[in-house]
Amino acid sequence: MRSLWMLVAGFLFACMGVLVKLGAAYFSSTELVFYRSLFGVWMTYLVIRYYRLPVTTPHWRVHCWRGISGLISLLMFFYCITQLPLATAISLNYTWPLFLALFSTLILKEHIRWPLVCTVLVGFIGVVLLLRPSLPEDHWVAGLLGMASGFFAAIAYINVKQLGELGESEWQVVFYFTLISTLGTGVWLLFTAFSPVNWDGLLLLLGTGVTATLAQLAMTRAYHQGATMVVTSLGYSTVLFASLWGILLWNEVLPPVAWLGMGLIVLGGTLSGILSIKQAPAVAPK
Repeated sequence: MRSLWMLVAGFLFACMGVLVKLGAAYFSSTELVFYRSLFGVWMTYLVIRYYRLPVTTPHWRVHCWRGISGLISLLMFFYCITQLPLATAISLNYTWPLFLALFSTLILKEHIRWPLVCTVLVGFIGVVLLLRPSLPEDHWVAGLLGMASGFFAAIAYINVKQLGELGESEWQVVFYFTLISTLGTGVWLLFTAFSPVNWDGLLLLLGTGVTATLAQLAMTRAYHQGATMVVTSLGYSTVLFASLWGILLWNEVLPPVAWLGMGLIVLGGTLSGILSIKQAPAVAPK
């Protein structure tokens, strides 16, 4: 039953995607990342102070790499959400287990396992079906950025794994990630422009921050207390919830080939995550 916390996380992540898509009418994707990160850094800092957890760390270099890779992934992901059907954007971002399987062999020098190779191929066949011919030509850049967000999310996963091995708590990891994301996007926006915040926009920003933070907590609890294989599989419930929201709110009717592609991404990603469990514990990157 504890694994079912991942269903809660999946629903909340899909709700965050809805709020990001709605927020695009008021803010740029960079601003949405900034406010989402600003909310997250204050929430995690208050929790750290309340439980008197350590804030300082000797492993700031790894935190910086994790923060930069996570920030790049988040910026691409939010932009993709604002440009593509919600389920498509989330499916492309959820290619990160496929990239992680490749990195485990190429970077971490783990032995090649052919069942894992086959699951990766299944997932990337799904990507091809999802991108072509279901996306119009003017959305190809957004589609490629969505897949790139999964690439950088996989790098963030490796950094999270390294931090876990160094003894850093999940609160420290989330705190420094949101801090780096807030500072990075904040500096960028100082040299560009901040959009005015009205009442409707403020509610959307608060909703994005709340759903993202609660989803992170639910996901962390699921991985800590639930069966890892079950949690890894339930993580793809976000795609299902996003599909339902897209149909209900925007009448996003995708062609059959797109649904087939999404199904193959989910299948490949789930099997890749399960097969990778024997090598390393599953830790969510964002």
